[in-house]
Amino acid sequence: MTNKPPDEGDKKKKHGGSNKRLRNNQYVVRCTAEEFNAIAAKAIKAGLKGASYLRAAGLGDAGPRAQRRPTVEKELLIRGLGLHGRYGNNMNQIAHSGNAGNPVDLPELRRALKEWGEVRDAMFAALGKKPGPTP
Repeated sequence: MTNKPPDEGDKKKKHGGSNKRLRNNQYVVRCTAEEFNAIAAKAIKAGLKGASYLRAAGLGDAGPRAQRRPTVEKELLIRGLGLHGRYGNNMNQIAHSGNAGNPVDLPELRRALKEWGEVRDAMFAALGKKPGPTP
């Protein structure tokens, strides 16, 4: 085996980035905290990320691959659905235990029922309504 120095053809090519990237240019815009928050609020309301919103505002279209973000209402509904699944599982375990003849832990049952109030409140908030009084 001979020890020869590696020539240019033997070097490993660095991988990374995309050779197909079309958006190589960018504008850098400085803004105050109030301006930034106003733009962010409008982007959230439009269901877009900040850069996608600014592209849409400047060009009239955010583009086919624009990063979308769920609206606030959708985020709240997703949170409510997650709570519903978690607390529903807890209620099901309590019911299963009681139906198997085991005594039901009343403080645990009360806690589980109270947790359902969180689900209700999240759903009302997503719908833009105020929840009723907690029983």
